[in-house]
Amino acid sequence: MSAYVFSRAPVMLYWEITRACDLTCTHCRAEAIPRRDPRELTSMEAIGFLSQIVDFGPPLPHLVITGGDPLKRPDLKAIVRQAVNFGIPTSLAPSATPLLTADALASLQRAGLSGLSLSLDGSDAQRHDRLRGVVGCFERTLAAARSAINLGLSVQINTLVSAQTLPDLPDIYARLKTMPIRRWSLFFLVGVGRGRLLRNILPQQAEQACHWLYTRSLESPFVIAATEAPFYRRVAVERIQRGGLSSRGVSGGPVARSFGIRDGNGIAFVSHQGEVWPSGFLPVPAGNIRQTPMVELYRTAPLFTALRDVDQLRGKCAGCPFKAICGGSRARAYAYSGDYLDGDPLCAFEPQSSPNAA
Repeated sequence: MSAYVFSRAPVMLYWEITRACDLTCTHCRAEAIPRRDPRELTSMEAIGFLSQIVDFGPPLPHLVITGGDPLKRPDLKAIVRQAVNFGIPTSLAPSATPLLTADALASLQRAGLSGLSLSLDGSDAQRHDRLRGVVGCFERTLAAARSAINLGLSVQINTLVSAQTLPDLPDIYARLKTMPIRRWSLFFLVGVGRGRLLRNILPQQAEQACHWLYTRSLESPFVIAATEAPFYRRVAVERIQRGGLSSRGVSGGPVARSFGIRDGNGIAFVSHQGEVWPSGFLPVPAGNIRQTPMVELYRTAPLFTALRDVDQLRGKCAGCPFKAICGGSRARAYAYSGDYLDGDPLCAFEPQSSPNAA
């Protein structure tokens, strides 16, 4: 079990440098606002925070700068440059607004930015723009992806999985197969922020979606991953155990590399005000980097140590034989019951049973 406990440092560290954004996405975790919050970390505090990340020691977490829209901060380039100078691998998760130009991406790439993640929640403009709340967002997303690829940046596409987007996933996948992206990450809806207003899929639909994703992963030109759906790893293992399929997705592959990673265990999030959460979808603060160093909070805060101990899980996750590699979505458990150690209500698996592949 210890192989699946990330107690030294997070693998991925997400930093919401601002909540300002010009989009009005219906599922926005951050409940973004038009203007910058005066309580944001200052430029000096931002550099100080980066030095705290260095204190984790090698290998350093991969830093994903997110928002809101990070491009709303005029010091973004300086932050990226300093992070890279510290040896921190750094990616950006911007919003597809008029600020996301080819010139802006080129400037950030020269500062050392290594990757970009963009959201594509529909296979065409009508579907995507309806979720994003701004006409033209779909075309800007595709244009930004092309610019990033031309610059040699690693591109990840994120897609929301909800009742509204589920039927469109095959068409989104077909479109993405024509693009030289590195990774497709599917974000299974958690009811936080504006996402509380959206309708989630049912557990059996989630199960079928995971089987569909695993089948796609056997021939996909890019990595397929699931966010806030760690039960995808259990589906992959079950498919391998049944035999007759390639082990690309599990044995040494991208699914295996994520075993055990979940909110608070391999994942951490820092808000625009410096609060440290287990993830952006689990808004429970362990403390604030303005008062307590990031390393101390991640390694010793009771919130994080509890989330890393699968023996503390409750509900259906407590007796699950896959809890070490999965552990359930702690964010969804919290959003559903108010208990971040409770069972994941979207998981269809019941101990002693094996769901049918779809």
